[in-house]
Amino acid sequence: MLGLPLFTDNHVRGPLIEALRQRGWEVARAVDAFGQENDDADLFAYAAKEGRVFLTCDEGIQAIAHDWLRQGRTGFRMIYCTMKNQQEMSIGALLDAIEEILRKPNAFVYPVEYVKPSR
Repeated sequence: MLGLPLFTDNHVRGPLIEALRQRGWEVARAVDAFGQENDDADLFAYAAKEGRVFLTCDEGIQAIAHDWLRQGRTGFRMIYCTMKNQQEMSIGALLDAIEEILRKPNAFVYPVEYVKPSR
């Protein structure tokens, strides 16, 4: 198992989750922990409490992260990928971008990292 454990919501595509797992990342899914109906704030709090990096494309989750930051709460880690990037980038490109973030020595100095297409 590699590095930091991940947590995903239902906005992250299944093939990306499988690719991460095939590369050795531990990935827990919100649907498995909370079922189909779940609350974004509960998911975010769960990931923070469990020490998991929340990987999401959900703007609502991103808003929760920024609310926490405004409150001075920094005990979380999140990788945010816009829905546009998730749709336009290949699974391989997404995987590479996420792994690049997770392997950076200074990852999560700021608790939110952003997936960006390679140039």
